[in-house]
Amino acid sequence: MTPQDAPHILVIDDDPAFNRVLTRALGQRGFAVFGAQEPETALSLAREHEPKYVILDLNIAGSSGLRLIAPLLAVNPDCRILVLTGYASIATTVDAIKLGATQYLAKPADVDAILKALNATDVVIAEEEMAAGPMSVDRLEWEHIQRVLAENEGNISATARALKMHRRTLQRKLAKRPVKE
Repeated sequence: MTPQDAPHILVIDDDPAFNRVLTRALGQRGFAVFGAQEPETALSLAREHEPKYVILDLNIAGSSGLRLIAPLLAVNPDCRILVLTGYASIATTVDAIKLGATQYLAKPADVDAILKALNATDVVIAEEEMAAGPMSVDRLEWEHIQRVLAENEGNISATARALKMHRRTLQRKLAKRPVKE
């Protein structure tokens, strides 16, 4: 496969170190990889290269990466979009898939897991996300916060206001993902 024939992957993540490491690792596996840290650059690169795959962070500089799914699919309806996040929840998984993402993965995820998810034909939600019994109170709170956060497009301040909670309290709660049940 020549470099021109290599499948294009667009990595959209506002963490420069993570973006650089992931683009380098995917490039070493034979892909033509383009990295973007902000939505405008991402859409410009998508129009220029029409990627086959997109790896999209759920939270980009304080706003929801889910807003980019529709414009990315408008550029290339056949691209496979993987939403990658450190704040995984069932609510945001469902939202991402409804908007057109083909997969959803929680960070940290290695390159093999990312490539497997990009090529999977069925949406795979990690078993630990689906508890056998009722959710704990902590997990219910986490899911509710994630739903309100998604409704506010990832805006922490707006979410804190909607939840009638101090912004710092919300940030502390988001930093403490509930333990697996």
